[in-house]
Formats: sequence, structure tokens, C-alpha cells
Amino acid sequence: MVAYLVAILIFAMIYGFVALGLNIQWGLTGLINLGQVAFFAIGAYAFALATHAGMPLLAALVLATLVSGAFGGAVALFTPRLREDYLAIVTLGFSEFIRLIFLNEKWLAGGPDGIAAIPRPPTIPGLDTETSFLVVSAALVGLAFWFSQRLARFPIGRTLRAIREDETVVASVGKPTLAYKSQAFILGAALAGIGGAFFASYLTYISPDMFGPNVSIYVLAAVLLGTQGSSLGTLAGTAVVAALLEGTRLLKDYITIVDGVQLAALRLMALGLALMVIVVIRYRTTRSP
Repeated sequence: MVAYLVAILIFAMIYGFVALGLNIQWGLTGLINLGQVAFFAIGAYAFALATHAGMPLLAALVLATLVSGAFGGAVALFTPRLREDYLAIVTLGFSEFIRLIFLNEKWLAGGPDGIAAIPRPPTIPGLDTETSFLVVSAALVGLAFWFSQRLARFPIGRTLRAIREDETVVASVGKPTLAYKSQAFILGAALAGIGGAFFASYLTYISPDMFGPNVSIYVLAAVLLGTQGSSLGTLAGTAVVAALLEGTRLLKDYITIVDGVQLAALRLMALGLALMVIVVIRYRTTRSP
């Protein structure tokens, strides 16, 4: 049971990177991104391919961060005038485009077979492998949290919040809103790339089916659970979503009246209902006078 709890915490740390990135994009800047999983996948594949090419783990992590950030910047530059639902649709389509490339271009990343034998970071002396990975990922999530907090308090953070509230007003005073939005997208994508690298390293295997649109929805739900723009609230929401995602797997030990396929469907239904209820309650709480 302890090992299972450690695994849940590790997944919470991994998705914490992705959620913190989305919080910069949507929470601070108001950019609705339903394709955050694309940068998560890019980071995972970049890390896996780099380590297979013989690159040291730290260098591969930096590469995954830079590549994901570069793709985030490209998306921001190609969608400069899109807002709200239009941007959401484009980013969702972009995530599927990336997933289909990884699925169909076998020469690039193994196609549907994915990539196996992805290395993990060295174990910290005195700790077992799982606990060591948890400590390393928690330390970097803490660093990402500190960065997000500082970003929000710096002048750039105040400008991003102003863009979220009224971009036209910000542009009217001479602020380059496109540059600021691009920076937000780059930073958010880079954090998602770090999460992807840790995801690949933890599982030691990745395949395209792991990066479906549901990942973006789960992360968006995590950000919605926290106060918009709050890094601490985002991490708390991520912990709740991770507990629901992984904790509901224990249902198989208590429900024996249905088979495995039916139980999997019931689990997804229960998970979706729970997320809906939590988000509705959270929304009504924040909107109440």
C-alpha cells in the first residue's frame, strides 16, 4: 500500500509540472489551451530519444524543456489573434496532430510500438528507487512552484493578468501583448515538457496512446479546482485529480459483480462525474458574493 501511495504522489508531481504550465497560460494570461498534452508528449519523446542517443539525463531534460518551449512559441506565433474558444479548438487539434505524428511515423519514435528502456535518474543513496524518484521530482516541482510564484509577482506577471482581464486596454498603453502571450505559452509548454521527461523516465516506456486529449482535460480540471492564477491552488487541484485518477484503480479489489471491461467503464464514468461535481462546487464557491 505504501508503494502505491508513493506512485500516486509521483504522478501528482509529474502532472504538477503540466498544470503549473497551464496555470501560466490560462490562469495568469487567459489563454485557453486544450492541447497542453502535446507539449507533455513532445517533452517525453524528446527526453526518450535523447537518452537513447547517449545524451546524459540532465542534458536530455534540458533538451526536452527547450524543444517543448520552442513548440509552444511556434503555436503562440501562429495563433496570435485567436481568443477563447477558437484558441481552444486550435490547440486541441494541435495535440491530436502531434499524437498522430508519433503514432504513424515509425521512423521517428517507434510508431505505435513506442519507446522502451528509457533510463531513470540515479538512486539517492539510502533510498529505494521509487522514493528516490519521488524526492527528485518533488524537488523540481518545488523549484517550478517557486518560479511560478516569482513570475506572478514580477511586472511580467502583472502584465499577463492585465492581458487576461482586457487585452485591448493593455495594447492601448503600448504593451506588446503578442510578445507577452508568446512568453506565457513558451513557459507553460516548457514546464509541460519537464513533466513529460519525468513521465517517460518514471514509466521507462512511452507510446502515443498515453497522450490522448483526456490528459489535457484532467490537467485543466486540476487548474480549475484552484484559484485562477494561483500556483498553490493548482498543485492542490493536481493532487486531488491524481488521487481520483489513480485511487479509483482500487475499485477492482472491492467490486466483484462486474468484469474488468465493465469495471473500467464504470471507473471512467465515476471519475468524470466526480470531476464535474468538484468543478461545479468550486465554481459556485468562487462566484458566490
